[in-house]
Amino acid sequence: MDRLRYLEFTVLPQEAGRRVDAILRSHGLSTSAIRRAKHRPKGLLVDGEDIYTSYLVHPGQVVAILADDTKVSQIVPADGPVDILYEDEDLLVVDKPAGLTVHPCAGNWDDSLGARLVHYYQSRGLAADFHPVHRLDKGTSGLMAVARHPAAQHALTAALHSSAFERTYLAVCEGTPSPAAGVIDAPLGRTEESFIRQCVRPDGKAARTHYEVVEAGEKFSLVRLVLETGRTHQIRVHMAHIGHPLAGDFLYGTEDPDLIARPALHSHQLAFRQPFTGEELAFTAPLPRDMEGLIHPTRRT
Repeated sequence: MDRLRYLEFTVLPQEAGRRVDAILRSHGLSTSAIRRAKHRPKGLLVDGEDIYTSYLVHPGQVVAILADDTKVSQIVPADGPVDILYEDEDLLVVDKPAGLTVHPCAGNWDDSLGARLVHYYQSRGLAADFHPVHRLDKGTSGLMAVARHPAAQHALTAALHSSAFERTYLAVCEGTPSPAAGVIDAPLGRTEESFIRQCVRPDGKAARTHYEVVEAGEKFSLVRLVLETGRTHQIRVHMAHIGHPLAGDFLYGTEDPDLIARPALHSHQLAFRQPFTGEELAFTAPLPRDMEGLIHPTRRT
């Protein structure tokens, strides 16, 4: 079994006299994470000794919080492959295949990314739960960051919609957008007749997508997209809104299983800072063959 994971922070001179919980919140820990830790034996420490959250710190002392999960996940584990590109004590980066849901849900109770990761954790003797930092639709392939514990999830999601957490997608759309690069700034909300389908509506939530045509083909174009916000189906709705829905998109475009069996969207690059070590991390997942085959039919498998 892996050793317990403590997050440690050395008290700076300007932090003298502050409460332990204030110190921890300043380092990105949530109130709920601090509350969970204080109810665990050796959950909150100063210089290795148990303390209360109201303890007032001194410069040079080391504040430590136990970050690991204590409960067994409620997700039923599933033994399936997980393509892990990176793993440390706080997080993983995985390459999710198209067709796999992120969470267990109706029609997919027996297999999901969450179920596979819970099996992976349990096979190593861990009680860790599934803590996704962001999500991808079932049909979307590519990179996802997954936290190993709630403290890391809180810190990473806090950075998610900022320049500190960069997400780049590749999509294959119908036709070629003009201009070849731009920003789609259109608020999104749910349609009146559906719990799933989204649309552009003036009373919706703010949504901004940057796009750039990478390669224009005869029927389809490869487009690079960067999100400023993370609304449900944002890329799919925005691209349809400008008249260039994603290839294979059954909700917002034209479904054609003979060409591609899913909306042609891929999480291509992630770049962010490890929230506790400060290390800059960057990852790339190449364009899948089913999407490449839309632009270069001779390479279709």
